[in-house]
Amino acid sequence: MERIIECVPNFSEGRNQAVIDGIVAAIASVEGVKVLNVDPGEATNRTVVTFVGEPEPVVEAAFKGAAAAKDLIDMRKHHGAHPRSGATDVLPLIPVSGITLEECAVLARALAERLYKELGIPCYCYEAAAFKPERRNLAVCRAGEYEALPEKMADPERKPDFGGAFDDTAARTGATNVGARGFLVAVNFNLNTTSTRRAMAVAFDVREKGRKAREGGSLTGKLLKDADGNQIWIPGTLKGCKAIGWYIDEYGIAQVSMNITDIDATPLHVAFEEVSRAAAARGLRVTGAEIVGLVPKRVLLEAGRFYLEKQQRSLGIPEEEIIKIAVKSMSLDDLKPFNPREKVIEYLMEDEAEKAAKERLVRMSIKDFTLETASESAAPGGGSVSAVMGCLGAALATMVANLSAHKRGWDERWKEFSDVAEKGQALINELLALVDEDTAAFNRIMDAFSLPKGTEEEKAARAAAIEQATLYAASVPLRTMEASLKALPLALEMARKGNPASASDAGVAALAAHAAVRGAHLNVRINAASLSDKSAAAPLLQRAAEAESEAAALCDQVLALMP
Repeated sequence: MERIIECVPNFSEGRNQAVIDGIVAAIASVEGVKVLNVDPGEATNRTVVTFVGEPEPVVEAAFKGAAAAKDLIDMRKHHGAHPRSGATDVLPLIPVSGITLEECAVLARALAERLYKELGIPCYCYEAAAFKPERRNLAVCRAGEYEALPEKMADPERKPDFGGAFDDTAARTGATNVGARGFLVAVNFNLNTTSTRRAMAVAFDVREKGRKAREGGSLTGKLLKDADGNQIWIPGTLKGCKAIGWYIDEYGIAQVSMNITDIDATPLHVAFEEVSRAAAARGLRVTGAEIVGLVPKRVLLEAGRFYLEKQQRSLGIPEEEIIKIAVKSMSLDDLKPFNPREKVIEYLMEDEAEKAAKERLVRMSIKDFTLETASESAAPGGGSVSAVMGCLGAALATMVANLSAHKRGWDERWKEFSDVAEKGQALINELLALVDEDTAAFNRIMDAFSLPKGTEEEKAARAAAIEQATLYAASVPLRTMEASLKALPLALEMARKGNPASASDAGVAALAAHAAVRGAHLNVRINAASLSDKSAAAPLLQRAAEAESEAAALCDQVLALMP
């Protein structure tokens, strides 16, 4: 899985566009980073920048953004409505996929140390990156704001985690709060009411903080306090959630506006279900939800799978269909159209031109792919066609599983077939990628052969490149063999247990997968034979022979079950 983190720094400038542009340009200059959003606020005199990428480039971009802010912003002249302590006020790293919060915390601490050592910017570490328990709370780190820094930096208990005296650099830059936190999902739940008070009541029911306790449990009774005179609170039902109720003129309805600060403790669909329950208990109905900002793809996939399970429907369907179920189940398009391509971080990160080039073959129609294969060019060839056959074998086995999960009278067996379909869907995705990768491997060999060979050094470099490219070209069809081989047990299981009306489809699935294994084996052999290092070729050839033998045995078992 690709490792992706998000960074959402807040800079203390929201009015001077030249300054904002300079900071954003510094961030965007780092290769591998994609700026998704720039949101300046004039009243707050603050700009929020959202960018994403793999961990190393994102951390580098965060450093460059802070360096630019140091040069462009003078905190001695800054005023705005929002609390702030530095030119780069907050600098959170947020795990999106393939990386943990703990790993982001390690990165955040190292970034804070670097900001001080190389730029002289004092830094507090907050939330998951905090060195002190009380500093998990950003408000504690930022207490007193910029104006309190001289006093705080002179106090051993309140000084930054990285920073010395309040010198000229600190006076100009202020202190930056560097942290790591979970992804925050901002969502508004639409209610069939115009009453802010009723929306607020629902918000109090569900938010983690809850509501103040009152006599008799009423909303207007006397506030209850404990023996020490402290207010008693009745906690809400959703962990890691903050919420209020408000009225939106634009839509003419009241909403429960929520920030889900821990999407592991409370996934979006769990919040939707609980707000719906709490609203119904008060005679209200949630008509839909409105996601504010961006979400990781897994938020929608988890929701889609949840609702499919409630329906006892197979989860082994394409990703796009799962997301569609999530959108419809929570009515994310209630107020305006919801386009996942504009709301999901991973989709926004995709370079469409790069992706189109990488998926040139699989994006073709069947007709175009066939004609391309039949042309005079050497690629696509047998390796790509083998991957297509394996993909079709896995797809047929998946189809039988999905039909079986939906068969009348077999409702209690839906999970059994859904599990098979999920495995099949994973193989489909793997083999689709191999269709183009096999051709890319061939092109890599051609590129190696085109290298110069004048000097002895050039000849040696060219020979090494050809050897590496050939080894890669032998390993790709072996991966096609392994993936296609995994489709055969699925076909066998469906031939034995699946919908009898689709038995022949399971048989064709086995034949296609077996043909894919045999075809890819030929590519392994021809490429391995070209390797100078026979010790590198031997394990590839041995495993390929084993895989073909296993595939033949499994295919025979499937065919023996055919009517």
